[in-house]
Amino acid sequence: MTTAAARETHGQVRVRLPGVWGLGLRRGALELRQFFRQRDHVVFTFAFPVVLLFLFASIFSDDVEGAGIKASQLYVPAMMAAGIMSTSFQSLGVSIAVERDEKVLRRLRGTPMPPAAYFLGKIWLVLVTGVMETAVLLLVGTTLYGVRLPSEAGRWFAFVWIFVLGLTACALLGIAVSSVPKSSKSASSVVVLPFLVLQFISGVYIAIDTIPGWMLNIGALFPLKWMCQGLRGVFLPDSAQVLEQAGDWEFGRTALVLGAWCVGGLLLCLLTFRWKNRREG
Repeated sequence: MTTAAARETHGQVRVRLPGVWGLGLRRGALELRQFFRQRDHVVFTFAFPVVLLFLFASIFSDDVEGAGIKASQLYVPAMMAAGIMSTSFQSLGVSIAVERDEKVLRRLRGTPMPPAAYFLGKIWLVLVTGVMETAVLLLVGTTLYGVRLPSEAGRWFAFVWIFVLGLTACALLGIAVSSVPKSSKSASSVVVLPFLVLQFISGVYIAIDTIPGWMLNIGALFPLKWMCQGLRGVFLPDSAQVLEQAGDWEFGRTALVLGAWCVGGLLLCLLTFRWKNRREG
């Protein structure tokens, strides 16, 4: 019996079961309902980067010499990039580890639902929450901190592919890292720590020109640094390129690195993902 066109015969009645995409859409709707039912979690998810943006932008609000922008404007695209990674890498890394430890994954694996439908549901979740998070931060940035929306179609196109590739890469890494925690109790610590470190060495909290070169080189190995740089190139004037490590937005290299992480993240998922925790073998 195939997944896409599976049929069950009950006398003269033939029932066509939904395919992978249909099941993935339904699973995504379920994931979203479960997410929005946890009101405290929803408020924290969307408010946390906004609060950090307000704090940093209020503390560092002077003009940046030679860049034609205020320091507060640097934090808007950086927090957008961190928000994308938070709703994908951190969210999936923790939630899947918890579901594995609570045997939710084991029960789902025993149902007729194709495994792909489960992951499609997670993708719908991170896509919707990622879009909402980005929209909120963009609204705050344009309203309070003078960030201007791009007037060129090319920059909007760059924004779309940076968002899609960045979200995809971080989501795949979140699925892969979910296999690292030994239990649900350690999931948050295991996932949040590397994410926090990356934010400090990727230009989220600290300006690029004040971070030691060796730290920047480590940060450049991961997607967050390139998401920050790419989004700065979309929403900041070209005069701000002087603040970058290479003195350029490097859109081509950004696309290459994020695309490579999409492929690498997929391979990591295929090699490491488990439906059972380590205690169950």
